[in-house]
Amino acid sequence: MAISYAANIRPLFRDKDVSSMKNFGGFDLSAYQDVADNADDILARLRKGDMPCDHRWPPADVQLFADWMAQGKQP
Repeated sequence: MAISYAANIRPLFRDKDVSSMKNFGGFDLSAYQDVADNADDILARLRKGDMPCDHRWPPADVQLFADWMAQGKQP
């Protein structure tokens, strides 16, 4: 299954996640290039469970993000 940012990854980020990262993280989770450029850091934080700040992503969603990266971070 081909994984794309638009179809599979962007929907994982809630509006409040996008807003928080714009204000405190310095990048835009709703912008493909920002997520692609910061993917390693995002994945590390997802795996630690400190992103998003109010709950952990389910393991399947973290794996989907990792698989998206492994497949070349398609838009």
